[in-house]
Amino acid sequence: MHPSKHRTARTARTALAVLVGVLPLTLAAAGTGHAAAPAAAAVSVASVGLDDPAKKEIAMELVSSAENSSLDWKAQYKYIEDIGDGRGYTAGIIGFCSGTGDMLELVQHYTDLKPGNVLAKYLPALEKVNGTDSHSGLGSAFVSAWKTAAKDTVFQRAQNDERDRVYFNPAVKQAKADGLRALGQFVYYDAIVMHGPGSSSDSFGGIRAAAMKKAKTPAQGGDEATYLNAFLDARKVIMKQEEAHADTSRVDTEQRVFLNAKNFDLNPPLKWKVYGDPYQING
Repeated sequence: MHPSKHRTARTARTALAVLVGVLPLTLAAAGTGHAAAPAAAAVSVASVGLDDPAKKEIAMELVSSAENSSLDWKAQYKYIEDIGDGRGYTAGIIGFCSGTGDMLELVQHYTDLKPGNVLAKYLPALEKVNGTDSHSGLGSAFVSAWKTAAKDTVFQRAQNDERDRVYFNPAVKQAKADGLRALGQFVYYDAIVMHGPGSSSDSFGGIRAAAMKKAKTPAQGGDEATYLNAFLDARKVIMKQEEAHADTSRVDTEQRVFLNAKNFDLNPPLKWKVYGDPYQING
């Protein structure tokens, strides 16, 4: 797989950002200059959301097409590699990184679920390398242990749990509060996977804030397509600032294709391209 096709770790992501209860507040406050959307706004999204099991499967396949050049996202539990982006190891279904805190959080969660697992002994090393690209105390033995752990359904559950807690659930919650249907919820999710939570200009919150300066969300009375185009425009600006993200095809020939077709409910059949490779989901 080509490094450019992998998720690079989220620049703004820190261990603090992934503490339970902090992220939803961070996202809600991200729209500079706008009051948080009332909770009742979520009720107005009557269509099937991205948290519906069938829609969530579509979301995972879409992300995997961009991140792993495959729709088989479940094959990525065992994935681990240093892609040379300065964030240490990138691994698993959502690109947990040894240098950015979320891999540490994941292994801690796994150890809570299953004390004495094959990765538990690496917790001290993961704590030491957090914030760096160092492999100190990890190396080939850790890579091997990760791949062994990936066969364990408890570790797979732990990866799913952390994906949902840190990325999927907050993205969907914020999108629903902004009055966005399944497509918009996916647009938010894909952005938070790549750029991370937080409110800095190069994080999900910063991208959302930039978009809200250009267009109102549906919850604010704005047009859904206009707002989503503004969000994707703002995201592309940030993507082009980092070499590993400079290919914006996941926006141009994937998300924008669905948006131009006004497929706000993200209903199959879906056809798109990422890095020039064609994919489709028939239903």
